[in-house]
Amino acid sequence: MTRAGAILVFSLLLAGCNLRPLYAGGSAGPVAQALRGVTVAPIQGRAGWLVRTALEDRLDARGAARYRLEVELDDDITGFGIRSDDAVTRERRTLRVRYRLVEAERGTVVLDATAGSDAGIDVVSSEYATVAAEQTALERLAVEIADQIVARVALYASRTAANGGDER
Repeated sequence: MTRAGAILVFSLLLAGCNLRPLYAGGSAGPVAQALRGVTVAPIQGRAGWLVRTALEDRLDARGAARYRLEVELDDDITGFGIRSDDAVTRERRTLRVRYRLVEAERGTVVLDATAGSDAGIDVVSSEYATVAAEQTALERLAVEIADQIVARVALYASRTAANGGDER
């Protein structure tokens, strides 16, 4: 089989699987417009502020809100890698969230899901360096969590648009 023939067969198979780009239509597409209609409710604490800021950067909310995103955080640091003198040599920072996408007009929860990520942190002799590493890990985790949430909300928006405004 020639290379051109293989590409043709692959193209036909791909077209048959009903695969379509998530952000089809760019900034004027239905998914981008739906994401702009999502406001993020305030989230408690520093981790909440970081996650909310990352979400707002990605959602680019404008105009009237069609949806409200409610987020609950669980931020945890666990020490492990214990030396013989009981000193911790490694930590794991875990950020878990439960989020709900609520239709603003009716108050109906249309999406209820979770997201999470973790990061390893080396504990060094300098307490300042360890605290800085913990904060840097939290900043990275907030961005990862925001990316996960926006991807799932975009998938919901895509399915809703494909079904004429009703995900079933």
